[in-house]
Amino acid sequence: MQLDTTKPLRILTWHIHGSYLYYLTQTPCIFYLPVKTDPSEGYNGRGGTFPWGDNVIEVSIDEIKNIAFDCILFQSHKNYLIDQYEILTEKQRELPKIYLEHDPPREVPTDTRHPVDDPNMLLVHVTHFNRLMWNNNRTPTRVIEHGVILPEKISYTGTKARGIVVINNIAKRRRRLGLDIFQEVRQKIPLDLVGMNSKEVGGLGEIPLPELPAFLTQYRFFFNPIRYTSMGLAVCEAMLAGMPIVGLATTEMAVAIENGVSGYIHTNVDDLIYKMKLLLNDLSHSQKLSQGAKAAAERQFNIQRFVADWLETFQQETAGNTSQQSLSLS
Repeated sequence: MQLDTTKPLRILTWHIHGSYLYYLTQTPCIFYLPVKTDPSEGYNGRGGTFPWGDNVIEVSIDEIKNIAFDCILFQSHKNYLIDQYEILTEKQRELPKIYLEHDPPREVPTDTRHPVDDPNMLLVHVTHFNRLMWNNNRTPTRVIEHGVILPEKISYTGTKARGIVVINNIAKRRRRLGLDIFQEVRQKIPLDLVGMNSKEVGGLGEIPLPELPAFLTQYRFFFNPIRYTSMGLAVCEAMLAGMPIVGLATTEMAVAIENGVSGYIHTNVDDLIYKMKLLLNDLSHSQKLSQGAKAAAERQFNIQRFVADWLETFQQETAGNTSQQSLSLS
């Protein structure tokens, strides 16, 4: 029997990063999300305020063993090291497996070994910086850069002469997410902060996801004080909305933002403060950078390219796999 390639591939994955998962599920596959009665990390199914499509299906962990998946997509160390052994059958664990790594290494940036060391798996990184910094062991790697979507009729105005920062739980994540930098800059530049629990440090609180793009684009610029993390989807979304970006020239930000074209990046915070003042005092210059940011995002974070990359990856990893064929044909 031949594998029916006209049917959408069936992917089991976990709900780890809601925004990323929403964009990932634009890929024409069927995505199964495990759920528990008492949801723990990764088991809250279609939770959140995302407009999930019909291709996103919740499945009880008790029913997982009865479903013929084509591929297992891990998104956290716990998924790979613990969860698969608790919810998958031995036969399901023989299916094609992909590990999606969202972050750069936390312990030692240059020498940390990734928990996956398997020449028969694929390790997907979301930025070239992340792939560069991880010791990927024997595992083949690929980079699939972000793809984002904005609601229609959202455009930059920049009429509010303030900067905006979007970070969840910055009070708990502190220096790595740039709490001290935000607090330092806020003494000299009018800045607002939004995100989960942002009121703890004088922020405005959480803005509902559907309202966030329109809320942000009235601000003059988007400031990203994060020292060390992956390329934030909030930055990609802000760029697509045409917001000039100001941030630290670290991680993938160093190549995603072009000085004087789409925003300003530097490792000298005083230089960034100077550039913020420039933007606050010159709306026409901010509008010029707005055009550059939007054009860059349309090139680099195009949702059609993102979907095509993921579909190709799923198809390549599942093609010709005998265990996949035996479980997928009904």
